[in-house]
Amino acid sequence: MGQSLFGGSFGWPLLVARAAAVDRNIATIAAYAERHGLLLAPHGKTTMSPTLFAAQLAAGAWGITVATAQQARVCREFGVPRVLVANQILDPAALAWVAAETDAGLDLYFQVDSPEGVAAAAATTGVRPLPVLVEIGYPGGRTGCRTASSALAVAHAVAASPRLTLAGVTGYEGGLPDTAAVAAFLDQLRAAAAELSELLPPSVVVSAGGSAWFDVVAARLPGDWLPGHQVVPVLRSGAYITHDDGYYREHTPFNRVRGEGMLDAALEVWAQVISTPEPGVAIAGMGKRDAPFDEGLPVPRAVRRPSGEVVPADGLHVTRLMDQHAFLSVDGTGVAPGDLVRFGISHPCTAFDKWRAIPLADDTDLVVDVLRTYF
Repeated sequence: MGQSLFGGSFGWPLLVARAAAVDRNIATIAAYAERHGLLLAPHGKTTMSPTLFAAQLAAGAWGITVATAQQARVCREFGVPRVLVANQILDPAALAWVAAETDAGLDLYFQVDSPEGVAAAAATTGVRPLPVLVEIGYPGGRTGCRTASSALAVAHAVAASPRLTLAGVTGYEGGLPDTAAVAAFLDQLRAAAAELSELLPPSVVVSAGGSAWFDVVAARLPGDWLPGHQVVPVLRSGAYITHDDGYYREHTPFNRVRGEGMLDAALEVWAQVISTPEPGVAIAGMGKRDAPFDEGLPVPRAVRRPSGEVVPADGLHVTRLMDQHAFLSVDGTGVAPGDLVRFGISHPCTAFDKWRAIPLADDTDLVVDVLRTYF
């Protein structure tokens, strides 16, 4: 700790997280959730960093969401007290672990959307019933019951098992195309909860929320809309913690609800220019192994000369990536071999999983911590 990013202790390329931006993002979404009556269970698969889990929980998060039982094990290992697995769990060994840890005090929820999922969970042995959420889906989406009748059948199967307890309903709206479609789906989620109300407990978890539509979730899920029950609205957004310079910069709900907050891009990749083989072309030592490319190519933001001078990366654009090379078109700021380029990234979820140790740096480029990831 306390070393400069540019003092010789680090090599290139290097993924860096900016501490101040991470802190601001955590505080912004925590305040937004509280203001709108939402509980927050940020999706941990974005970072799989226990240090960041701890920071989110310290800011008031209700729990941490994960995608798999293996990720839930990481949460348990690092002391996360409440975990929401936003998928069905079917593997007997994974379910046996869930049952054992539930008996040991872990507060863990997972989803079911089929008779097979209910039967697998109901086959576990243990003392405490396992809390499950019926997942509601939509045609063309990923998982989730497609019809009200199938959701009702799954809920009745849960209610019939002494090993399970129906804790609520859940869904994922992130793949829908626009605000109207998301609002309609969340209304279907509410309708499903109403349809299942006789099977639900007095306190009902109703969960949704990727990082692109949390404003619509805030408008639809909180409130006293389920007679005879207290709704526990849980937002699962995760990518907000570092935001980005691409997909989420364009799709954040704060573009629609201006005045509610803003998020800062907190991840950057520093890579060295290793060749300028022809006019208008530079090659940087960064590629698909180092930076995400599934939701857009990295974006050059600044150039740092060997002298320490930093200038804007005007006229630099990434045109394609190979495994460990980035092709840049150069039409403005000139670069030479040895220069460093700071790249913003698009889609943090596929940035963190490429790195096992990520320096967390302050605004003076001093490293204040190292984020360890566990994918």
